[in-house]
Order: sequence, then structure tokens, then C-alpha cells
Amino acid sequence: MSEFERKLSQLKADLNTQGARVSDQLLQAVESSFGGDVEVAKKVVVGDSVIDRVDVEIERACIELLRLGAKDEHGIRSVLTIVKVNNELERIADCAVIVAESAINSDDLISMAPPTFRVMANSVVGMARDTNHALSESDTDMAIRVLSFDDTVSRFRKEIVLDVQRRTSNGELDPLVAFELLAVTRSLERIADHCTNICEQVIYLETGKIVRHLPEGWTSPETPTF
Repeated sequence: MSEFERKLSQLKADLNTQGARVSDQLLQAVESSFGGDVEVAKKVVVGDSVIDRVDVEIERACIELLRLGAKDEHGIRSVLTIVKVNNELERIADCAVIVAESAINSDDLISMAPPTFRVMANSVVGMARDTNHALSESDTDMAIRVLSFDDTVSRFRKEIVLDVQRRTSNGELDPLVAFELLAVTRSLERIADHCTNICEQVIYLETGKIVRHLPEGWTSPETPTF
């Protein structure tokens, strides 16, 4: 095994560990929000600093790896994929902090949320879990399944926004609670987007094919024409 291959293998392992760490952060954030558990929420906020530190470490390791001068296409794609996925994971963690902070900022947030809110949150947690599986196992079939669920999350978001707007205009919902609900909903949708971005990279890494999202839905992986 060459030095490049050895370091790449270690870097992939570090990325998978970071993915599991981020997924756990998200799960705790959602659970703290549902249960109003302020202590768990605070742990999520504090734990974000570890994810930020590892994010920088992985990025620096990628730069060092590229300096070794990989020449095969898959090796180069691997390093570029790690850079992109690493960034997406850090952003998921940032969104998880916003979800966790909802438990700190409002103790009755979930009681005022529409039923779709819980369904959406659980769906996003599932997407993150499946994304980590696709990443660690190089499972393109799982990656494609994650992509297919993104539109469902977007529909959940629209339902929640319409519900919150209606109840706020009717005076049934406090504007501050409405603002918090919309902030968390927006963060959950962004997490789903980051998961799809990671899965696109998994497909690209393993097949060299690109997946695009059109108004009518996701395309099948296609080999670039350029």
C-alpha cells in the first residue's frame, strides 16, 4: 500500500467517524427539542466545537494528501469528495445547534407545533442516518433512496410554514414561537439538503456520474458530457 493509499484510508475513516458524530448530534438535538431537555440541548451546543475542530483537521489533511500527487482518477475524486462532504457535515452540525437551541429558547415550542413538525424532524434524522450508511459503505443505492426523499421533506416544510402563518395571522400563535418554529423548520430542511449533497458526492465518487435535481425530480445518475 502506497503512502497516498494509507493516508486516504485513514482520512476516510476519520470522515466516517465525523459523520457518526454529526448524526448523533442531530439525534440529540431533535430529542432535546421534542422533550424540552435543556441539559441535552446545551451538550449539543458545546459539542459543536469538537465538530468544528475535526472539520479543520480533515481539511488540512486533504491538502497534505493532494501534495502527494495522486494520478488515478478515483484517488483524486476521493480527496475532492472528502473535502466537500466534510463541509456538508459541518453545516449539518450547525443546523443541529439551531434545533437544540429551540429547547433552550422556548419550553413550549413542540406543544405549539403542528403534527407534521415531528414527522419532518424524524424523517430528517432518518435521512442523516441513511446518508452516513451510504457514505461509509459506498452504497449508491442507498444514496439514491436518500435523494428521492428530499422532495417529501420539502412538502413537510411547506405544510408547516402555511400552518404557522395561518395561526399567527389568526392570533392563535405567539409571533416569537412562530419565529422559532420557522427557524427550526428551515434548519431541518437545510439538513436534508446537505444530506442530498453528500449522497450526490457518494454517487459521483463511485460511478463518476452526476445527479441533478430538476423541477420534476431527481435525474438518474448520468455520465457528464464534457
